[in-house]
Amino acid sequence: MAILGSQSCAMTADFSREAGLIAAGKRRVVGIDEVGRGPWAGPVVIAGVIFDPENIPDNLADSKKLSPAKRAALAMKIKAVAEFQIVEISAEQIDKTNILAATLLGMRRVAEALNPDFALIDGNKIPDDLCCAAEAIVKGDGKSSSIAAASIVAKTYRDRLMADLSRDFPGYGWESNAGYGTNAHKIGLQNLGVTPHHRRSFKPIHNILWKDSQN
Repeated sequence: MAILGSQSCAMTADFSREAGLIAAGKRRVVGIDEVGRGPWAGPVVIAGVIFDPENIPDNLADSKKLSPAKRAALAMKIKAVAEFQIVEISAEQIDKTNILAATLLGMRRVAEALNPDFALIDGNKIPDDLCCAAEAIVKGDGKSSSIAAASIVAKTYRDRLMADLSRDFPGYGWESNAGYGTNAHKIGLQNLGVTPHHRRSFKPIHNILWKDSQN
């Protein structure tokens, strides 16, 4: 159990699943996770991490349970010692398919880029036509070091991306809400309307566009 700043205790993930797979001959084990399925704006971001078993940072945990400062510090450590890949799937692509299909597409692209022997995937679904064998692990970001690392890399990347987008599209609070449906985001939509980065297939945005079309 690790104490993370002033936060409540957060259970750290471990490398036991990866170690077992490596012992069985799966030398390159990737952990894959996504961030940003729920927001009203911005891409969904998928990351994959492959660790050297001899060089794994301490205190890896679900990114949502870490402070921004802890996440940023860990992301730097992960990138310094691991192979990693980050994939964005745009709001436009999300609208063409749906958020689940877009997320699974991103997972496939991450795996193709890293070419692992085995994938540990957060959640309960494995993408079709994945390039390797895989296991889906519910709440895997709290269980597997590699998945936890992927969640940290993905979240720090996406939070920074949304903060950058907020400078081009101020008034929605993306620098602090990362595109989620907060009051600040709702007020921004009321005052400023829908941007090219909004997910038009998501109900709150769809409803605004439908109302505008009736005027």
